[in-house]
Amino acid sequence: MTWFAFGRRAPGARAFAALLATTLIGAAAVAAPAAAQTAAPEKLTVRLDFSPWGVHAGMQLAKEKGWFKDAGLDVDVQDGRGSGNTLQLVNSGQVDVGQIQLGLLPQARENGSQVKSFAGFDKRTDLAVLVDKDSPITKVSDFAGKSVVVFAASPWAPFIDYWLKQGGLDRTKVNVMFVDPAALWGTYTAKRADGLMSTSPSALPVAEAARPSKAILASDAGVVFPSYGLIATEKTIDTRKDALKKLVAVQQKAWDYIRNGHVSEAADAIIAQRPDAKLNKAVLEEQIRLTIDFFDTPATKGKPFGWQAEEDWTKALAALEAAGAVKPGTKPEAYFTNELVN
Repeated sequence: MTWFAFGRRAPGARAFAALLATTLIGAAAVAAPAAAQTAAPEKLTVRLDFSPWGVHAGMQLAKEKGWFKDAGLDVDVQDGRGSGNTLQLVNSGQVDVGQIQLGLLPQARENGSQVKSFAGFDKRTDLAVLVDKDSPITKVSDFAGKSVVVFAASPWAPFIDYWLKQGGLDRTKVNVMFVDPAALWGTYTAKRADGLMSTSPSALPVAEAARPSKAILASDAGVVFPSYGLIATEKTIDTRKDALKKLVAVQQKAWDYIRNGHVSEAADAIIAQRPDAKLNKAVLEEQIRLTIDFFDTPATKGKPFGWQAEEDWTKALAALEAAGAVKPGTKPEAYFTNELVN
């Protein structure tokens, strides 16, 4: 029999109610952290420099293994149409982050761009001109009467005339052929040009099958600047620090993993993320290895992945000023920050 007295609940009912309230409070306390853990990841768009190649390994491996998601990020990794084009898209706010050749930054800022580098990983200049492996060409002056092919948004663009000048040449003595990015390789492999202006890690492995080549490094002629890194507008860097720090941390993890015996897995990740691109795994692996070779300068040895040296940017500015790409007087810190690199 249930016992009620003047509308009051029985002692047993009161005990049950108290127990139920305690249980609900405890459940709510457990549920609150769980709800926080399942918060929607923060979205970031990352635009790469070009169609898939080895320098993209860090991004694509992190995407494939779910490391961005683990860090609370939802990263849309997009292929590009040249570093210059990617820089423009970042500056206009159409994408959040660009992975590009950083040597383009100073000239872009001279023209009003608000973009800065917040992480650099290929610190040595990897610009090069490819020529036949058995070619007698070894230096700039040897290109007299020759032709070279390049595309307009290439990181080579601001330095072509300066590079030619180092060999006593100009465009009246060398045929500089500008083509669409999609026609770049076909022009070179069909031998319609004597040289191909590109980056050594990207180009050499691709050329090996169709036209075995060697690289004439731009740095040998005084063209020096930090190579690949991550850029964003100053506004994005100021307002989305946490997300960008997470992005850098994931890239540190990815490239550390790749360098420690997982080049093959990184190449597989690029292929998996771009299944329609008909990519060659052996080419990707060699591109990744060559990319890693350009990671450090004497000024960045032993520093965290992504950390940039003022000394390297000072040398870059000297080369850019000599090339007439920027006006004298700008300080290196105008182009980069290390505040997001741990």
